[in-house]
Amino acid sequence: MLKGDTMSKLRTSLILAACLMTWAAWAADAPFVGAWKLNPTKSRLTDQMKVESAGGNTFVFDFGAGTETVAADGTDQPGYGGTTLAVTLEGPDALKVVRKKDGHVLLTANWQLSKDGKELSDDFTSLAPDGSASNLKYVYQRTTAATGFAGTWESSSVKVDFDLTIKIQPYEKDGLTVISPTSDKPKNLSFDGKDYPNASSNAPTGSTYSAKRVSERTVEITDKLNGKAVDTQQYALSSDLKTLTLTIRRAGMQTPNVLVFDRQ
Repeated sequence: MLKGDTMSKLRTSLILAACLMTWAAWAADAPFVGAWKLNPTKSRLTDQMKVESAGGNTFVFDFGAGTETVAADGTDQPGYGGTTLAVTLEGPDALKVVRKKDGHVLLTANWQLSKDGKELSDDFTSLAPDGSASNLKYVYQRTTAATGFAGTWESSSVKVDFDLTIKIQPYEKDGLTVISPTSDKPKNLSFDGKDYPNASSNAPTGSTYSAKRVSERTVEITDKLNGKAVDTQQYALSSDLKTLTLTIRRAGMQTPNVLVFDRQ
C-alpha cells in the first residue's frame, strides 16, 4: 500500500498534469479570444452570380449554393435550403429579388442593367435575425456573351462601409466559439473535422459546418449545404496577434472575400 504522503503527492501530480493539459489547450486558443472590429479600409468583397433564361420570364439563378428556377411573376417560389425566392420584373432593365425563410425576409436585391447591357448594379440589403439591415451596392461586369439579365456576372467594386464586430470565446476543452451579429446562434468549433448542424435561423435547411486547425495561428471552417461544400472561411492571426484576417472562398470563385479585423 502507498503511504499517505505518497498518495498525496500522486494526487497532486495528477491534478497538476490535468491543469497543465487544460492550460495548454487554453493557451492554444487564447490568441483568438477577444472582440474583433472590422477594418473597412483593409477589407475587400467580391461576388459572382450566374443567370440563365429559361424562356419567357423564367430564369435559372446560381448564387453559389446551387441552381434555382423561378418565374419572374413576383410570387414566393421554392428556393434552396427551405427558402423562397420572389422575382419581379420592374421594367426591361430592372428586376427585384426577395428571399425569405419561414415568411421572414432574409434579403432584397434591386438590379439595374446599364444601357449597353455590360454592367449590372445591385442594391443589396440583407437582414440579420434581429432585424438589423446591412446594405451593399455591387456593380457587376458581364463576363460571358449573353443578353439581358442572362450571363455570368462578377463584381469586385463594392465598398465595405458597414460596422461589424465579432467575438471569439473558448469552447469546451480545446475549441472556439465565434459570435457574430449576423447570426442568432454562435458557431461552436470542435476541431475534429466532423460536420455539425448550423442552427442559425437564417441558415438554409441542410446547412452544416466543420472546423480544423491549419496552424497555430490559423483555423478553417467549411460550410456545406446538403453535404456539398459552398465555402471555406479561414481565420488567420497576424504575428503580433493584433489583426485577424478572414478569407472566404466560395465554391466556383477564384477571387476570395477578405475581411480584416482589429483587436479591441
